Amino acid sequence: MARTVVIVDDHAGFRAQAARLLQAAGYEVLRSCSDGRSGLAAISKLRPDVVLLDVQLPDTDAFRFITQLDTLSLGPTIVLISSREAADYGSRVGRSGAAGFITKAELSAQSLAQMVARR
Repeated sequence: MARTVVIVDDHAGFRAQAARLLQAAGYEVLRSCSDGRSGLAAISKLRPDVVLLDVQLPDTDAFRFITQLDTLSLGPTIVLISSREAADYGSRVGRSGAAGFITKAELSAQSLAQMVARR
C-alpha cells in the first residue's frame, strides 16, 4: 500500500517537482499546500501518513506548525525540508519532533523513505 503524503511548501515549482518525484516512487500525494493554514486544514481532513513540511512558510514556521499538529492530536510523520541546511536552524530541528530534515536539493524517494523509517 502506498504511503499518503501532504506537501506544505510556499514554492509552487518545488511542490510540483516533489509531487512528481514522490508519485513516481509509489507515494500517493493527497494535496500540496502553500501555507501553514491550508496545510493544517488538509492534514486534519485527509490524515496523511507523511507530511513534507517546509521550515519557512509565509504565515508560520515548521516549529509552530508542529506544535499546532500536536495540539490537534494529529500524528503524521513530519519530514522537514528547506533550501537551507539543518545547521542553520540550530537545535530547533532536533527538538521539533520531526522524523528528520532533508534539504530540497537532496530530496529523493530514498531520502524520504529513510526519514519515514525512523518512526
